[in-house]
Amino acid sequence: MTNKDLTTPGAVAFPTGQSAAIIRVNRLIQQVAAYDSNVLILGESGTGKEVVARAIHDSSPRRMRPFVPINCGAIPSELLESELFGHEKGSFTGALTTRKGRFELAEGGTIFLDEIGDMNPLMQVKLLRVLQERVYERVGSCSSQQCNVRIIAATHRNLEERIAQGSFREDLYYRLNVVPVEMPPLRERPSDLPLLITTLGARIEAAGGAPVRLLPETHTALQQYRWPGNVRELANLLERLSIQCADRPAAVADLPVRYRPLDWVAPAESTPAGILDPLAELKLLENAVPAWAVTPLPMPLPAAPTDAAFTNAALTDTAQDVAAGGDLPPGGLDLRAYLENLERRLITQALASAGGTVAHAARLLGLRRTTLVEKLRKYELTGSDLSATGT
Repeated sequence: MTNKDLTTPGAVAFPTGQSAAIIRVNRLIQQVAAYDSNVLILGESGTGKEVVARAIHDSSPRRMRPFVPINCGAIPSELLESELFGHEKGSFTGALTTRKGRFELAEGGTIFLDEIGDMNPLMQVKLLRVLQERVYERVGSCSSQQCNVRIIAATHRNLEERIAQGSFREDLYYRLNVVPVEMPPLRERPSDLPLLITTLGARIEAAGGAPVRLLPETHTALQQYRWPGNVRELANLLERLSIQCADRPAAVADLPVRYRPLDWVAPAESTPAGILDPLAELKLLENAVPAWAVTPLPMPLPAAPTDAAFTNAALTDTAQDVAAGGDLPPGGLDLRAYLENLERRLITQALASAGGTVAHAARLLGLRRTTLVEKLRKYELTGSDLSATGT
């Protein structure tokens, strides 16, 4: 049976990408789909192991029968047997009715055992019997049931290491690992990123979300990121951007800090509304302090207080000296407190100069109005702060 006989064009969702690694994976999916051999999918969390399992099922002769996934690591060990094989009424406390298990629900189709490496040793023995004899019993039942299912397993664990540690059965490993499929992490296939962004963006839009649009420099920034969460992390980020930037293309400044290049600094005027850019605003304080905002004091510089009581008055004097072009005081200073105090004073004086008009004060400081509003909330500035300036 050829691949064309197995699937209708466009009906199977293969892993997205055009890299050599993904081409190999998709070719292997098409090769193994026609057979009932057990498949073990390996790869880091978020790489798309369930996508591979579904593609195998949808390309196989079993595609008209159920595909039943179960996460073996997410179900308590005492309940996993019932989930897999079902139970009889009254077999344990809370078993009020007879219940079918996942193997019975998948009859004639495919069962996908995700995170098989987290299965407890007792259940490994019972699963091994199913693989060998194709029979199982419901919990509380004495009669065996035949099963006709294809088994695909997946794990992000190194099963050979777990075998050496004694936490995974070697015979079960070889039963599952008839055809291994390794999903590469996203960091090893950066050339697939543009196509993944397009595909995931289309999926978000089809689900009713806003179109995902990225500026070229945003694409470049994302290609430099290591993606520890792989494709799942990318999908979550794009969903966030579709909400945050529904009416415009996403800029680098819209990305959470960890996605931005280390050497990236945005000018204050290009910072999108509502997003604070500390580096750009520190640069403003360093290079563009208005002449009216500080009162220079004579040299030499006073030594910074060395005890824990770093008073606002001493900090204000030191801030004036440093802003006036001085060097770091011999005794040092509390940089965070100094910057916050300086920023607070400049904002207060800008508001006083602007007659309390926030928009005008924001222009004097080179900030967006929304950014200044956030800072007013941060420092809890009120009318009494304006009167303290003497203006």
